[in-house]
Amino acid sequence: MRYSGDWMSLVDDRILEYIYENDSGSPKEMKDKGHIRYSRQHIARRCRKLNEKGLLTHLGNGVYVITDEGEAYLKGELDTETWTRVNRNEDKADSSTNSVQNST
Repeated sequence: MRYSGDWMSLVDDRILEYIYENDSGSPKEMKDKGHIRYSRQHIARRCRKLNEKGLLTHLGNGVYVITDEGEAYLKGELDTETWTRVNRNEDKADSSTNSVQNST
């Protein structure tokens, strides 16, 4: 499960996934390859926003790479609303505890 902030849009996840899988990417490349079905201009705006927020790094010439924070978000380890790390093991422990308590 990912913890996206209110500032994020659906295309942001697709952009981060594409760049993570391909090591880098540009809005033109993402549009031309057909993986992201938004205009190049919209993809570029979202890449700039993701860069501003620290999930992507702009290398120049329209090319972006994902940051450690971007990878943590994709793995469900970063809440981009509160910018706090999420301990997935604690979530699982809480769920199993709740399940046990609810079944008794």
